[in-house]
Amino acid sequence: MSAAAAVRWQACAEDIPTVAGLSALAGRYDAILCDVWGVLIDGAKHFAAAADALRAYRAGGGTAVLITNASRPSQEVRRQLEHLGLPGGCYDDLVSAGELTLREIVARNGAACHHLGPKRDIGLFESAGRQLGAPVRLVGPRDADYVVCTGLIDEDHETPEDYDSRLEELRRRDLVMLCANPDIVVEVGDRLYWCAGALARRYADLGGDVRMFGKPHAPIYDAALARIDELKRAPTPRRRVLAIGDGAETDLRGAGAAGLDCMFITRGVHREELYRQGEELDRRALARLLARAKTKPVALAREVVW
Repeated sequence: MSAAAAVRWQACAEDIPTVAGLSALAGRYDAILCDVWGVLIDGAKHFAAAADALRAYRAGGGTAVLITNASRPSQEVRRQLEHLGLPGGCYDDLVSAGELTLREIVARNGAACHHLGPKRDIGLFESAGRQLGAPVRLVGPRDADYVVCTGLIDEDHETPEDYDSRLEELRRRDLVMLCANPDIVVEVGDRLYWCAGALARRYADLGGDVRMFGKPHAPIYDAALARIDELKRAPTPRRRVLAIGDGAETDLRGAGAAGLDCMFITRGVHREELYRQGEELDRRALARLLARAKTKPVALAREVVW
């Protein structure tokens, strides 16, 4: 980053207001697209104050659609959220990257698929099989027509570098990779885990053809905004939709590319970077995140509260 760009992003970081809660912005928006991991849950529990804030927003007439890079179909994500105690009444609907990947698998009816990811994600292919009326043909890399990447097989012990030889083999066969979760890392409790996006990025660096379905890419925003219009039974201008998220290169960049305002959550996945000096937000670190996202949020909030 050039010195001039650094100065410009630093100025942007200084100008962004910090709001105490969602209520400070709610009246300006008819709908919300809210991230899940790091904003509503941490993988071990849900955040009650965030759920209460979305519920208060809906009580005032707003529509809340959750938008997540989870690699599972939307119905599976709903069950997971219910298991973590997130009240169903705090949101109207949910769109997952896994759901959009599922649609693409169904569209490739009859093609042989190589699944690169943990066995727990088999539900994605079972759901596709139910829609197709026959099981998806899951095969090894040498027999595949395309690849679906949902993450590392053994995320507790492996790193993306461990997959280089496998990715090179896929690249030699010119296989398209469908990435069901563009996230690079995800926070579960107090630990970070590598996600499918880390493998997809390495595959793309090798020259592989990668199709992304989650944030910050357009397909998931198009699907979520279309769902808002269906729920409201009328088109909703993008200037009246607020995105909420904690990822600079997913939530913030994606909102900017989609033409949406964003309330950026600073105590999420970037909290160690943004709060190195205790409880005071490091605006220089924020400026670096804005430069990576190539956009700025309309407001900052430490967490989602009303």
